[in-house]
Amino acid sequence: MVKRIDEVMPSIAFGGDYNPEQWDENVWLEDAKLMQEAGVNLVSVAIFSWSVLEREEGKFDFSWLDRVLDILHEHGVGVSLATATASPPAWLSKEYPEVLAVQENGVPYQIGSRQHYSPNSKRFRYAVKQLVKEMANRYKNHPALKMWHINNEYGCHLAECYSDESLSAFREWLKNRYQTIENLNQKWGTNFWSQRYNEWDEIQFPVNLPTFYNPSQKLDYKRFMNDAIFDLYKIEKEVLREITPDIPVFTNFMYEFKPLNYFGWAKEMDLVTWDSYPDPREGKPYRHAMHHDLMRSLKNGQPFYLMEQVTSHVNWRDINLTKKPGEMRLWSYSTVARGGDGVMYFQWRQGKAGAEKFHGAMVPHSNDPNSRVYQEVKQLGNELKQLNGLAGARGTAKVAIVFDWENWWAVEHEGKPHNRLSYLDQVYQYYRSFYEKNIAVDFVEPNGNLADYQFVVAPMLYMIRDGEENNFEQFVKNGGTLIVSFFSGIVDEQDHIHLGGYPAPLRSLLGLTVEEFAPMADDEINTIVANGEKFTVDTWADIIKLEEAKAIATYKENWYQDKPAVTIHRYGQGSSIYVGTNPSDEYLDQLISGILQQLEVRAPLEAPKNVEIVERVANDKTFLFILNHNNDPVTVALEEGTVYQDCLQGKQVTQSITVQNTDVAILVC
Repeated sequence: MVKRIDEVMPSIAFGGDYNPEQWDENVWLEDAKLMQEAGVNLVSVAIFSWSVLEREEGKFDFSWLDRVLDILHEHGVGVSLATATASPPAWLSKEYPEVLAVQENGVPYQIGSRQHYSPNSKRFRYAVKQLVKEMANRYKNHPALKMWHINNEYGCHLAECYSDESLSAFREWLKNRYQTIENLNQKWGTNFWSQRYNEWDEIQFPVNLPTFYNPSQKLDYKRFMNDAIFDLYKIEKEVLREITPDIPVFTNFMYEFKPLNYFGWAKEMDLVTWDSYPDPREGKPYRHAMHHDLMRSLKNGQPFYLMEQVTSHVNWRDINLTKKPGEMRLWSYSTVARGGDGVMYFQWRQGKAGAEKFHGAMVPHSNDPNSRVYQEVKQLGNELKQLNGLAGARGTAKVAIVFDWENWWAVEHEGKPHNRLSYLDQVYQYYRSFYEKNIAVDFVEPNGNLADYQFVVAPMLYMIRDGEENNFEQFVKNGGTLIVSFFSGIVDEQDHIHLGGYPAPLRSLLGLTVEEFAPMADDEINTIVANGEKFTVDTWADIIKLEEAKAIATYKENWYQDKPAVTIHRYGQGSSIYVGTNPSDEYLDQLISGILQQLEVRAPLEAPKNVEIVERVANDKTFLFILNHNNDPVTVALEEGTVYQDCLQGKQVTQSITVQNTDVAILVC
C-alpha cells in the first residue's frame, strides 16, 4: 500500500533540484552541510542524469549516485529520486533515430538540448522501462528514498509529434475511440468539404492544410497527444508500483500549461506537484495564486508540493528581474497558505555550465553563505520547521470556478466569431475578483461535485458534453448560485453545435436564448447600465432574448441598445446569472460582491488592499496566513475574543496584528 505523503514527509518539505553529477565529490559534502544549515529536508536528484547513469546501452554506473544518496541520508536530507528519463542520451538517438520526435514539416528534432523524444516511439518506451527497472531495483530499500519523481515537466518543450510511429498510433487511437470508420465520419462531420474517409490509413495529421482544419479532428489530435504523453508516465508508474509499491510517485506540472489535461493526470498521482515562476514585473502574483488553488483542486483539496520556483531570477525571459528582498519568502508563504506542503526550488547550486547557468539558485555562484539569497533561503527553511501540525491541513471554500482543459483547447481553435478569445483571461478575470476579496476558491470540472459550494462560476464554458448540464441544473435547483459567462454551452465534445438555440443545453437553466453574437472590434467598447450605474464592456455582446430570465443590466449603445446584457433566473431554490458580454472589472466586482453578501460568504478577516488572508484547517487547529504585499506596514483587526498563537514569533496575539511590508504573519487558534 502506498504511504501517505504526510507519513513520508510529516512536516513541510523544503529543498530543491540537486544536480551532483555537475560537481565533484568534495562539493557534495559541502552541499550537504549547507543543506543542514538551511533546514533542507528534501531534494530532487537525477532528473537529467540518464547519460551518466547509462553511458552505453545496458551498461549502468550507479556508483556516484550511491555515494550522493548516502551523503544526503547521513545529513538528514531525504531524496525525491527522479527516474532520469527527461532527456535521452546521445547514444540512444544515434543507435535508434526513430526515438526522435518530428516537427510538423517532417524534420526530426536533434540531440543537444532536452525533451527531444517522441512519446510514441516503441524503442524509446523500451529504453525508459529498462532504466526505470534498474533504478527501482537498486534504490528500493535505500533509506533516503522518500518518493519517485517521474520524468520532468512532460510536454514542456515538445507536446506534439508528427513521426510515422505517431501517425500509426494516432490511427490506432481513433480506431479504439470510434470503432468504425462510419462512426468517425459522423463524429468528425466529414460530409463537410468532402472530407469523408473510407479507410483508417487515409487519415493524416491535421497539418500542412491549405485552409481551415477540421475542428473535430484537431481536437482529437490534442486528446491523442495528451494520452500518448500520459502513457509514458503510466509506463514508468507501473514499473515503480511493481518494485516499490509503497513509495509515492508523481511528475511535476507547469504554469498555464495548455497541452495536458491535468485533471486527468492527477488521478494517477499520489501527490500533485508543479513549477511556478512568477515574473516580478507582474507585481502581486494573483495569477500564480490562482494556479496554486487549481493544483490543490486537482485532487479534491489534497495539499500539493511546489517543486520548482526561483530564489532570485530566471534566465529565460527577455528581461530577468530579480526578486526584491523578502519577495521570495513572502511568495513562498503564499504557496503554503494555499495548500503547499512543499516549498522547493530550481535549483540547489547555481550551475557553472549549460543553458541555465544564469538561473538563480539557493546557493549562488559566489558560494558565499552570507549572501542575501542564501540567508533568505536559510531563514525560510528554518521558519518552516516551526509550523508544527500544518502539513496535511486543508482549506475550506464555498466558491468554485469551473475549469476544463478540453474546453480550453476547443474554444481557442480557429474559425470562431472572435478569434482572439482567451479562455484563461476569462478565468483570471473572475478569479481576481475573489482573490482581491480574500474569498477562498476551489476549481472543479464540469461534471465535478458541486454540492459543497454555494457559489459556482463557469467562465466561457464553450464545450458542454452530454449530461454535464444536469450537474449545473441540480446545483442551482438545490439552492446554489451559478454565473455563466458569454459564449458558453455552444458545442458538444466533438465541437459540433448544440442545436435548439444558443446555449441549448443551458437554455432552460438560464431562462433565455442567444439569438446571435456581436463581437466587437479591437478598440470598440459599449456601455451597460445596471441599477442606474454605467459600466464599460468590450470584446463581445450576446443578443439575448429573454424567456423566463430577467435583465439586470442592459446595453446603452449600438444597434442592440436596451437589450439585456446580464440576466438572472430563479431556478428551483437557487439562481442562475448569465453575463453576455465582457464587463469591466468594476462591474464584475460589484456583481460578485452583491452575491457574496447575499450568500453571507465572507473573508476570514477584513484587510487593507494588497493583503492576502488565507486559512488552512487541520483537525482542531486553524492556521491563518496574513501576507502583506504592500511597501508599508499594515494593521489587521483580529476576531474579537480569540487568542491566537503567532507561529513565527512564538507569542500570543489578540485584537490586532501589525505586519511589516513584504512580510507575513501566521497565526493559529
